[in-house]
Amino acid sequence: MKAIEMVGTIEEGGRVRLDEPVPAAVGERVRLVVLVGEDEANEQEWLRAAARGGAFEFLNAPEEDLYTLRDGKPFDDAR
Repeated sequence: MKAIEMVGTIEEGGRVRLDEPVPAAVGERVRLVVLVGEDEANEQEWLRAAARGGAFEFLNAPEEDLYTLRDGKPFDDAR
C-alpha cells in the first residue's frame, strides 16, 4: 500500500474535507488514518519558539556578518 500525506479539516457530521484533491484513481478504495494535533503548536507559536530558543544565536557573532548592503541588489517581488 502506498502512503500519501494530505491535510484537511474535519467538518460537521465527521466528514473530512481535504485541502487538495487526492492523486489516486477515482473509485479506488483507501485506508485513512486521521492525526489530530491536540497539543501541536500552530505556526506562530512554532516561529516564536524557534526565535527565542537560541538556535539562531550564532548569527549574532561578528564573523557571521559577511555582507553589506552594497553586496547585492534589492529584491522586488512586484508582479
